[in-house]
Amino acid sequence: MSTFKAPKGTYDLLPPDSAKFLAVREAISAPLRNSGYGYIETPGFEAVELFARGVGESTDIVTKEMYAFTTKGGDELALRPEGTASVLRAALEGNLHKAGNLPVKLWYSGSYYRYERPQKGRYRHFSQVGAEAIGAEDPALDAELIILADQAYRSLGLRNFRILLNSLGDKECRPVYRAALQDFLRGLDLDEETRRRIDINPLRVLDDKRAEVQKQLVGAPSLRDYLCDACKAYHEQVRELITAAGVAFEDDEKLVRGLDYYTRTTFEFVHDGLGSQSAVGGGGRYDGLSEMIGGPSLPSVGWALGVDRTVLALEAEGVELELPLATSVFAVPLGDEARRVLFAKVTELRKAGVAADFSYGGKGLKGAMKNANRSGARFTVVAGERDLAEGVVQLKDMESGEQEPVATDEIVAVLKDRLAQTGLS
Repeated sequence: MSTFKAPKGTYDLLPPDSAKFLAVREAISAPLRNSGYGYIETPGFEAVELFARGVGESTDIVTKEMYAFTTKGGDELALRPEGTASVLRAALEGNLHKAGNLPVKLWYSGSYYRYERPQKGRYRHFSQVGAEAIGAEDPALDAELIILADQAYRSLGLRNFRILLNSLGDKECRPVYRAALQDFLRGLDLDEETRRRIDINPLRVLDDKRAEVQKQLVGAPSLRDYLCDACKAYHEQVRELITAAGVAFEDDEKLVRGLDYYTRTTFEFVHDGLGSQSAVGGGGRYDGLSEMIGGPSLPSVGWALGVDRTVLALEAEGVELELPLATSVFAVPLGDEARRVLFAKVTELRKAGVAADFSYGGKGLKGAMKNANRSGARFTVVAGERDLAEGVVQLKDMESGEQEPVATDEIVAVLKDRLAQTGLS
């Protein structure tokens, strides 16, 4: 046993389970790559102020969950707790919005960090795939992103998820609602910390998950009743476009999400098989975020989907992903000459795109064949001095158990053909 363990609330991705996480990332990003989204990667840490301004100083993320630290040089930095602020910062710094082709469409994948009470589905280190469309105010963009997320989940075989949809209004109508909500909340019996939120961001109180708070929120003013005509029309277009695409959703007028930067469209993907941590992803429109962090006006929309939560959702539904074999061919040399010849053949197979591995460490036949079995390879190539003297190697089908000699100089071509026949290449 090692002296060290992974930090509390984190996890290691190890084979073979790690293959599921890779498959989920691939499935979520595939529709994005097919829809004009380019890949972006940002640092794992940013200036604390970026998140304080963008995510919101009153949010749990900033006040309780951010891993913030001071560097030796005196810089105030934080491990990134979410992706949108970082991606927008990078797009502005790289002047992507000045290239003349708006919206700038970007996707990303990475690890994020929040200091939370660890539980199943909620970790201090977690993985997300996200997408952002920067610089255009268009209900078709909002609909596109919701449809692409739905497409990604369905391609994985997920069925029991729901899409919750709401509008948070804009700078014209939300202040009126905010004032009405504040008046309502001030009449409730709330703890001191929650009362402070009433002045800073009262919509966050609606997002409070505690039963004693939710009970008091019955009868709270509904944002839907305060939406201006422009926001109502915008939201209706989003709803119509999603519906026309055959994507089912539920209107949820209490949906707020935990970040301050959202305006108008907000949505969440939930899976009822995950218990209290039912959200597998979500996002929305954030038209004022660019200005909050010092950029020009760039209306934008995006989402982030949790890789960890998606894997848990797949397990809850009993969905088994079709994963590619880590190894299709395993080579077992018996003797120094066979070692030289088979190593060259393994290299040749890999260059031809075949997943191949080799028995290292000079093991005997019994030990090497155990390794071949553990590798999951469909075919094993075995060769000893007598085989090589006859110009052949032994090809064993690990599924049927059949074994036959194949000319050494033909083995690569034969394996490629056999793998193609079995659908493994």
